[in-house]
Amino acid sequence: MSLKKKLIVLNTTIMLGLGSAFAIPSVKAESITDIQSQRTGIQSDISEAEQVIQQLKKEQSKMNAQIAQIESAMKENDEKIKDTKQEIKDTEKDIESLKKEIKALEERIAKREEVLKERALSFQESGGDVEYLEVVLGSKSFGEFVNRVGAVATIVEADQQILSEQEADKADLEKKQATVEKKLQSLKDMEVELKGMQSQIEDQKAETVNMKAKIEKKESETEALKQSLENKDAGLEAQIASIRENIKKEEERKASEKADLDRAAEEVNSSNASSEGSSSSSSEESSSSSKGEASAKSSSKAESSSNSSKNSSAAKPAASKTEVSSKPSSANTGSAITAGYKYIGNSTYKFGGGRTASDIANGLFDCSGFVAWAYKQAGVNLPASTDALKGAGRQVSSSQKQPGDLVFFNTYKTDGHVGIYVGGGKFIGSQSSTGVAIANMDSGYWASKFNGRVVRVN
Repeated sequence: MSLKKKLIVLNTTIMLGLGSAFAIPSVKAESITDIQSQRTGIQSDISEAEQVIQQLKKEQSKMNAQIAQIESAMKENDEKIKDTKQEIKDTEKDIESLKKEIKALEERIAKREEVLKERALSFQESGGDVEYLEVVLGSKSFGEFVNRVGAVATIVEADQQILSEQEADKADLEKKQATVEKKLQSLKDMEVELKGMQSQIEDQKAETVNMKAKIEKKESETEALKQSLENKDAGLEAQIASIRENIKKEEERKASEKADLDRAAEEVNSSNASSEGSSSSSSEESSSSSKGEASAKSSSKAESSSNSSKNSSAAKPAASKTEVSSKPSSANTGSAITAGYKYIGNSTYKFGGGRTASDIANGLFDCSGFVAWAYKQAGVNLPASTDALKGAGRQVSSSQKQPGDLVFFNTYKTDGHVGIYVGGGKFIGSQSSTGVAIANMDSGYWASKFNGRVVRVN
């Protein structure tokens, strides 16, 4: 083979080697782009998962605060129950004392009745079956007349005194019995209400604890998803690193091969330089010309590719971002509702609260006390008990309820709780676990307790 042909073969091999060296990394570079695109999507999912976790942590913190409030309300209610039980014991002692007094009164009344019977019998035996005038005029002598007048007067006066004492004791007995019965009934009602309230608080706590458990479960699942995404992202990152390492090795190998070919070409040129000077020169010019043409073609191709890429990039429309902003509309719920807003998060439930200036100043309300106070701020006087509030206006259908209507709930008893509807399936009221707050009556605890009673105050 002539030197010229050897050089042509050598140059062809070099060009093929260079083409291979650039082609393989190009394919791998495209793989990197695809993987990086996948990583971008995964990282976006990780960011969303982190936002969800943060929101869940906030909800969990809110649930913890609510549970703390409920436990505080339960503690206060326990203290109230203990005080009431002690008061019941003290009252039972008073009742025992009253029973003794009642027994003594009954014995005195019985004795007086016996005395009256004896007096009546004696009067009858001594002529008491006739009229007073006949007894007096029937005397046989003046002395007997005087004696009869005195006896009758004494008997009448004594009987009248006994009858008067008898009536007074009976009235006292009835009064004490009424007092005892009223106090007993009041204490029994209070005990029932407190126990019912405690049961209601426990139900709310159970509901809140259940919600907290769901939030914790969702947070755990989201954490697991985030970890899975991070592992996948790490795997893709390692894959990209591996591809880049392979590209580097491939480029180093091709560069080494090119260097070897260049050295081989130089050796061939050197060994034949003396004998084929002119031929070698001609071959080198031809080779140089071929390289120049190949280089020009390569440059032209790269420029064309670059322009195509730019045109393609310019043709893509810019991504548009749409910001969605929605503000909740606020319904005009009336001054009775807005008056209570200042106590949200700034009040405590108190059994029987909201009926004194001191309670109101310190934000201490029960449900009916709060409703009565709120409407008083709007210039409307309402009674401060759930039973009386049922008749404070006209009843309307639940489907027609409007902001400002009174809504009732069956808690420890029928209509045991009342609040003011504010719209959107929510009501404001003084709840035993939260104090004055806005609660949802379309789902959860209060949805299960709402009895459909709606009273419109107008």
